[in-house]
Amino acid sequence: MTALKARVVDVVHETADARSLVLEPAEGDRDRFSYRPGQFLTVRVPAGDGWAARCYSLCSSPLTDDRLKVTVKRVDGGLGSNWICDNVTAGDVLEVLRPAGTFTPSSLDEDLLLVAGGSGITPVMSILKSCLAGGRGRVALLYANRDERSVIFASELRALTERHPDRLTVVHLLESVQGLPTSAAVRSLALPYTGRPAFVCGPEVFMDLVTDALGDLGHRVHVERFFSLEGDPFEDPDEPEATEAAADAAEIEVEIDGETRTVPWPRSDRLLDALLRAGVDAPFSCREGNCSACACVALEGEVTLDANAVLDERDLADGLILACQARPVSDRLKITYDG
Repeated sequence: MTALKARVVDVVHETADARSLVLEPAEGDRDRFSYRPGQFLTVRVPAGDGWAARCYSLCSSPLTDDRLKVTVKRVDGGLGSNWICDNVTAGDVLEVLRPAGTFTPSSLDEDLLLVAGGSGITPVMSILKSCLAGGRGRVALLYANRDERSVIFASELRALTERHPDRLTVVHLLESVQGLPTSAAVRSLALPYTGRPAFVCGPEVFMDLVTDALGDLGHRVHVERFFSLEGDPFEDPDEPEATEAAADAAEIEVEIDGETRTVPWPRSDRLLDALLRAGVDAPFSCREGNCSACACVALEGEVTLDANAVLDERDLADGLILACQARPVSDRLKITYDG
């Protein structure tokens, strides 16, 4: 079973429509909750007579916070957000998948530009706190909201700015004051930080606007996009067809969490299913090719991807693949999750 258990220690009312869940891993699962700044948790939520899954970013920092924390903003008609905001209380135990995601900086020492809209501040906050605590770079944050009451982590951002006046700059864009963000406004505010890696999270329209504006300035832009998952990724993978001969399977060498294993990869199987069936604790979330939680690097060999909604041409050129969508072409392959 791939699911982990996490107890809700506290529920923090951040704003009128946003809640943070402070989580304590079950004792036996603690080692599997290590995470990088900007990653997310996949949470199992009830859906009618069955189950569904939703992804929520960690706003805690692995460098400064003893416990994990995710922030959930209520969405009109949102299955997971409304259930969490209305029902989850301290003492509840949630089923989650191990932290995952590629929305994380390669170094905490480089100068960064962070851009968030609404609850998109959640993974950005994790990156921001981690850089200030464990790195040497400067951080600029552009944060868009409807009004002052909508600003999640307002007091924490003020405290961090006062503590790091030479390294942290926070600029608020409030619809109630400046109107809706425009490409020109974002470009003007980002101009002093031209060339910095940019991390962008927020509503889809907002991210598209920001990505276009920053692209004009030459930024390498990283975005975090979440999709409503169609299935239940907590279900165990199906067994491969019994008629498939073991002799026809490819061989995959996988590096993960500092260890190396070699396992068979049936050609009709997707890589993630083959790894999970072999007992490899590989990260994943959607199993639909939409979230990049299962992304790894192909060091040797060739694969095909059934679907890909998140990796761009540069990612593919760098060898990134989606384990939940990859099928083998070569007879022998080597991948890493540690690179």
